[in-house]
Amino acid sequence: MSSSPISVQPVVMAGGSGTRLWPLSRAGYPKQFLVLTGNQSLFQEATQRLATLGASDIALKAPLIVGNEEHRFLVLDQLRETKQDPAAVLLEPSGRNTAPALTLAALQALEGGEDPVLVVTPADQTVTDPASFTAALQQAVRVATTGAIVILGITPDSPETGYGYIRSTPELGAARVAQFVEKPDLETAKRYLAEGCYSWNSGIFVLRASVWLKALELFRPDIAAATRTAFAARKVDDKFVRPGKAEFALVPSESVDYAVMERCPGSEIDIRVVPLSAGWNDLGAWDAVWQVAGKDDSGNAAIGDVILRDSSNVLVHASSRLVSVVGLEDVVVVETADAVMVTDRSRSQEVKKIVNALDASGRTEHTLHRKVHRPWGWYDSIDHGPRHQVKRIMVKPGASLSLQMHHHRAEHWIVVTGTAEITNGDKVLLLSENQSTYIPLGQTHRLANPGKVPLEIIEVQSGSYLGEDDIVRFEDTYGRN
Repeated sequence: MSSSPISVQPVVMAGGSGTRLWPLSRAGYPKQFLVLTGNQSLFQEATQRLATLGASDIALKAPLIVGNEEHRFLVLDQLRETKQDPAAVLLEPSGRNTAPALTLAALQALEGGEDPVLVVTPADQTVTDPASFTAALQQAVRVATTGAIVILGITPDSPETGYGYIRSTPELGAARVAQFVEKPDLETAKRYLAEGCYSWNSGIFVLRASVWLKALELFRPDIAAATRTAFAARKVDDKFVRPGKAEFALVPSESVDYAVMERCPGSEIDIRVVPLSAGWNDLGAWDAVWQVAGKDDSGNAAIGDVILRDSSNVLVHASSRLVSVVGLEDVVVVETADAVMVTDRSRSQEVKKIVNALDASGRTEHTLHRKVHRPWGWYDSIDHGPRHQVKRIMVKPGASLSLQMHHHRAEHWIVVTGTAEITNGDKVLLLSENQSTYIPLGQTHRLANPGKVPLEIIEVQSGSYLGEDDIVRFEDTYGRN
């Protein structure tokens, strides 16, 4: 009689802001949702890699996603594109690092009465050998059924100084973790590579839900108790699970590594490492993007409308216009509609200092792109002046904006493509291509797309104040009023 298959719960950690990949990655649209390689986002690639884990002895569940409340519709839209249906999307009301995020996932996984093996991966990594990745994870799942915490350790191929390392000792089944070590300097990294018993910490963990909670309660009972309290106060809205906002704000912020993993060696918690050699990269900075990108004979990687001359080992990422480069070496150039960033490739980790400077000066280029995605579609701010702003707006088929009004601006709407259903005070009218309407200051209004194709309009705003916070919402499909 065969034993029951191992119940496996994929968990994708989709929080994080990706500040070192600015200006492409922003708080409102961070790197995990960007397409940096191929034709899918890093988040989509991560969920699809986990979807291959099933085997004769492994019963795979629908994925659990842990992410930021502000990215909830990005998560659903990108899952819908790949025809994946999540078990639940756990929405953190505020950032509390990865230990509380994993705790939420473990509590949710235990809700059904099972104690599944969690396969936990960040949403912002890339792999070039999916078959080897799947095989390593399946091995880790089988080891985790013994009650061990298993980490995928990347087999190093260079003296990398940007990763934490794991020192392990060989043992039957899977090597035992002896020590976690911080990011080393170059000479130390060279020694680690020569000694051969070190691997890079991938941040990919495999363990039973109950084992994580046991370890957390052993080492950080404060995080365990506070997260349980927030989870108990949760509200469920279809696939969205929202922990109590006030309760979650009291959860200590800590990473999985600091809270638990680094404390396990030498304790009662059995912690193992399974080697992974699958072309893994965490795309932590622009230099890493250059490493995985396709290159010409001079080592140049060009994405978008780019002309390169007499340059070598250069990465150019153009989003909205032609970018030309002459006579440069080992440089990264990233262009978006509202910002250009140039850095020495070896110093691309320092881009986060620019983000910090933007934040400190009260600017917004680190939070939102000129083109801002919303649950109903997007808007692109194409021109602005002291008393006017022009936006191009796209509304998805069947979607609508909130019923709203503005105290300080009037608006003209011109339909470019599709059909617009417009509520303008007590009137409701249908407009098609090249037709327009005027929304007076203080008038209650709504824009909707009743058709089957995307609706695009040009909106011209005029008034004394044009900020996004000049909105009074009366009805909103997305819970923002």
